Amino acid sequence: MKKTLILSLSLFFFMVLPLASVEAQPKKIKIVSTTGQITDIVRIIGGDHVLVHGLMGPGVDPHLYKASESDVRKLANAQIIFYNGLNLEAKMSVIFQKMHRKLMVVAVSDKVPVNFLLDSVDYKGHYDPHIWFDLHLWKLCVEKIRDSLIEYDADHSDEYEKRANDYLKEIDKTHDYISKRSQELEENQRVLVTAHDAFRYFGRKYGFEVVGLQGISTESQAGAADVMRLADFITKRKIKALFVESSVPERNIKAVVEAVRSRNWDVKIGGELFSDALGDRGTVEGTYLGMVTHNIDTIVDSLK
Repeated sequence: MKKTLILSLSLFFFMVLPLASVEAQPKKIKIVSTTGQITDIVRIIGGDHVLVHGLMGPGVDPHLYKASESDVRKLANAQIIFYNGLNLEAKMSVIFQKMHRKLMVVAVSDKVPVNFLLDSVDYKGHYDPHIWFDLHLWKLCVEKIRDSLIEYDADHSDEYEKRANDYLKEIDKTHDYISKRSQELEENQRVLVTAHDAFRYFGRKYGFEVVGLQGISTESQAGAADVMRLADFITKRKIKALFVESSVPERNIKAVVEAVRSRNWDVKIGGELFSDALGDRGTVEGTYLGMVTHNIDTIVDSLK
């Protein structure tokens, strides 16, 4: 009888104590974010209090992204959704509108004043969504994420505030680095030719003339006339390098290179830039600050 009692107590503690331990662990806020740039920031500011699922991984084009059934389920089960806004995730706008009735849905661009936004060259009445390439504008988006987390989870507001402040300081340091590296180029060398028109905010902030083969959205396909136009521009201006992007197919840029060579000017592909998507997670380019640092180093080193 004593052995039976001991065995019963052992089974009780074996089964109950682990359950109590699990229940004692604080539940994390379930968050779904769209682009890698946003996902990176939410993870940094949220820390151990959030469980973040990023929809768009390396090489994914947000302009063309369509939510799968699995994505819709993840969005429906989330407590907070963060997205860029400004029509970047155009094919998901209806989903966000529906989800907004049930949970917290946040467009991080909402905090950016309209007078700081660039008009879209493709779509009249809309704005260029690539605001992360002006680091001072992106700081406002970081603040929007911080404020939303504090609103949802006021108990940990001090932690969100501290992590956000630390991160904002890192953004300032990176901005200073980009500014310094940009000055290594003469003004007439600061011409950035890319696969699509994603770098206009970068150009305005750091003094580059920016020319894209495609428009702001990669939905607007580049044709033969666009290739010829860009080849003429590169040849006339004697541009040394142009750049491919990780989220845009290379074939059109390669066509431009061949068209330029037929005009007796040799332009090289200066490297791969990260525009709409980060690099692989665990790499330097897999973070927002690592991405923009990689870009400026690649641009300056090639154009010099």
